[in-house]
Amino acid sequence: MYYIGIDLGGTTIGGALADESGTLLETKLIPTNMPRPAEAICADIAALCISICSSAGISFDEVGAVGVGSPGVIHDGIVERATHLQFENVPLAGILEGMLHKKIYLLNDGNAAAYGEFVAGAGKGLTSLLMLTIGTGIGGGMIIDGKIYSGFNGASAEMGHLVIDASGRPCRCGKRGCFERYCSAGALIDDTKTAMRENPESLMWELCGGDLDAVDGHTPFDAAEKGDPAAANVVDNFMKYLSIGVSNLVSLMQPQVLCIGGGISARGDAITIPLNRYVTAQSYIHDADRRTKILAGKLANLAGVIGAAMYAKEEFLAESGS
Repeated sequence: MYYIGIDLGGTTIGGALADESGTLLETKLIPTNMPRPAEAICADIAALCISICSSAGISFDEVGAVGVGSPGVIHDGIVERATHLQFENVPLAGILEGMLHKKIYLLNDGNAAAYGEFVAGAGKGLTSLLMLTIGTGIGGGMIIDGKIYSGFNGASAEMGHLVIDASGRPCRCGKRGCFERYCSAGALIDDTKTAMRENPESLMWELCGGDLDAVDGHTPFDAAEKGDPAAANVVDNFMKYLSIGVSNLVSLMQPQVLCIGGGISARGDAITIPLNRYVTAQSYIHDADRRTKILAGKLANLAGVIGAAMYAKEEFLAESGS
């Protein structure tokens, strides 16, 4: 039997077909094309599921269940609120079950990524893991004693909306100074563009071919590594706020591993070394073997689809008594 994992994001929708061991047989990526109605997005997800099976030479009848990781607060198959998707009380699981006639297991996208890293990546063999996903926004997930922890109401691990500056930047959630307003990929890109406008001599202009639309989260890191002072200032500010947020999360949860996911995790040591240094300095745990280790995710952008597929497998087998 096979399982499909879907990672629904504000920019792209990822899909993967996995066998029972978690080995991926086929992956695909399509644009989310926001803004548009939830039904249109679900129709694309349904088509993506069929297409993935077709490309892998697998009949969709052989799929046991589909796991979908979505941003926002998830409860009983409903996305109660997902600001980046403009979802309010969307019965996503029910809509997809009507389209695909398969059992749909819906979970928060941060939890999906955390579960993926836990079963097959940076947390493999451990019992606890905290995942921080840096993408369009900031998400996350918690694994405690080998299980996803989502709170009694499904609203835990909304790490992007932890306040790290009470008088800071306004957030679309209605608060000010949210973590994701400083450390999401979107915030990093916005800060990079601002620095470029203020510094027309910056190497960042050359790296993006003089086109602000070509700026991505790697632009300031690449320029800073080449000695560009404006880029270094962007990176320093990003790392300062990221360190504050990560230190708060570690102080609260004390997991064995805090895993950084999303595209920025590809920077590897440039992210994890300063984070480990800052968090160690703030830690009240003096035994190095008992301190949380901060690692880059091992599964990159596949963490969410692997986690969603394996979550669907576990839930499906549990319900069927297998």
